[in-house]
Formats: sequence, C-alpha cells, structure tokens
Amino acid sequence: MTVSETDAGFRYCEELAATHGRTYYLATRLLPRPRRSAVHALYGFARLVDDIVDVTAVDDPAGAARQVTETERRLHAALAGDPGPADATGLVVGALAETIRRYELPLEYFEAFVRSMRMDIPGTPEFRARYNDMPQLREYMYGSAAVIGLQLLPVFEVADIDAAAPYAAALGEAFQLTNFIRDVGEDLDRGRTYLPADTWAAFGVDVALLEHGRRTGGTPDPRVRRALAHFVALTRAEYRRAEPGLALLPDRIRPGIRTAFALYGGILDEVERSGYRVLDERAVVPGRRRARVALTQLVRLR
Repeated sequence: MTVSETDAGFRYCEELAATHGRTYYLATRLLPRPRRSAVHALYGFARLVDDIVDVTAVDDPAGAARQVTETERRLHAALAGDPGPADATGLVVGALAETIRRYELPLEYFEAFVRSMRMDIPGTPEFRARYNDMPQLREYMYGSAAVIGLQLLPVFEVADIDAAAPYAAALGEAFQLTNFIRDVGEDLDRGRTYLPADTWAAFGVDVALLEHGRRTGGTPDPRVRRALAHFVALTRAEYRRAEPGLALLPDRIRPGIRTAFALYGGILDEVERSGYRVLDERAVVPGRRRARVALTQLVRLR
C-alpha cells in the first residue's frame, strides 16, 4: 500500500468518525494529530464491522457472517502488505494495519472484537439475542468494548500500560453500557436485548413489556423506568471505576478523554431528563453542551 493510499485510508476513517460518531469525533479533536489519525483508524474498523452486523445481518445474516470473515481476512492480508482494492474495506484495513504496525498493537484485540460482533449475527455459532446476566454480557463487552480501550493505550503512549489497562477496559465498558441504555428501542427492532435479563426481571420487566413500550411509545411503564434508573446508576459506577485511570494518561491526551467522559455521561443525563424514554426516543447531548464541554477542555490545553 502506497503512502498516498494509506493517507487516503486515514482520511476516510476520519470522515466515518465525523459522520457517524459525533460524540466520539468531537472528543478526538482534542488529541494530538498523529494520535487522532490512529484513533480514527480504530474507529473506522469498528464502524465497518458494526455496520455489516447492524445493516446486512437484518436481511442476510449468512451474508453478513461471510462479510465479517472476509473483512478479518483482508485485515490479515493488509498486515502482510496487501489490503486489496481501494474500496471502503481496503481503505479502512490499510489505515488500521499501519496503525497496528506503528504502535505494535496486539492482534488479539481485533480478533476478540470480531468474535463479539459474530455474537450479533443470527446463525453463527457465537450468536446471542439475549444476555442472561452481567457475567455473560461482560464476555461480549470484552470484545465489543474493553479491547477498544486497551487498543488506545499504546496509541496514547501510556507509560505503564499494565497499570492503566483495568481503567481503560472499564471506560470502554462504560461507553458500551451507555449505548445499550440509549439504544434499547432500536436494538429491540433488531431482535436484540443486551442489558441482562435477570436484572430486568428483578424489576418485573420482560421482553414482551419492552416490545409493548416500543410499539405504543410515550412514558415507559414504571417498572421499565425503575430498571433503567438502575442501569444508569450501574453505568455511572463504571465511569467512576474508570476515572482514576485519567491520572495515568499523558497530559496532552487527558483533555480528549475527559471530554469523552463528559459527553458520554451526558447521554445518561439526557436519558434521565427524558423520563427514560429510550423505547421510542434517542437521547442526544445538545450541540451547545457538546461545544461547551469541548471548549472547556481546549482551554486546559493552552
């Protein structure tokens, strides 16, 4: 892959982040440029595979499984110097391969991510539409979220990666849990319920009640609201568990990650403000608040 093709891959990954991950992208704008490009490549690969799972798998799960396998194959080929044609997949895996080489990222992290994505595809041996309890969900989140945090530590040039790893994994899981709460309704449409069934059941909630709320809209059933309040509290605890890791980050990296903390935590604020209407609405942090958070952290860089 030529230098110009690699640069094109990084630019394409940045466009993906800017278009599809507004909260994520705003946080990355506070990172030093070389680190920012690497983070965009990590996002690009996650987005590429996630789109296969969320879009293609709806109508053609077997085709989605083949595409995920082919994407993983092309990543391995890119690491060997041949990303294939300069289509969307080629651009992303080319940029990612350069990032993996530059920062010596463990390939196991990306293989774990792909394993978790296969859990979302009906018909695969790994598929799960429901998660019975938190240990089962954490198995999924290791690949879908924790490894994302772990991938970033070498990119950020963290001095003590072993010390920072538990905090990075916790932050990845906190972000993932935030998304699960925000997307309960949308995930129901895809036949998935990520938040653990045993916790829902403790509040008297089952899938039928959630689906009823999705169909009818409006203020959720009190049982659903109480369960969601519990999940929000659990997720805030995960953010608190991750927060001491900020002190282990280089000074130039810290504002970007603080921004991510504030913006993703803001999604939980919006969920609460809406009365937990995640079944028929999508909680979004208002643009003015996003800008205010970013500006506050930008000032800290000066």
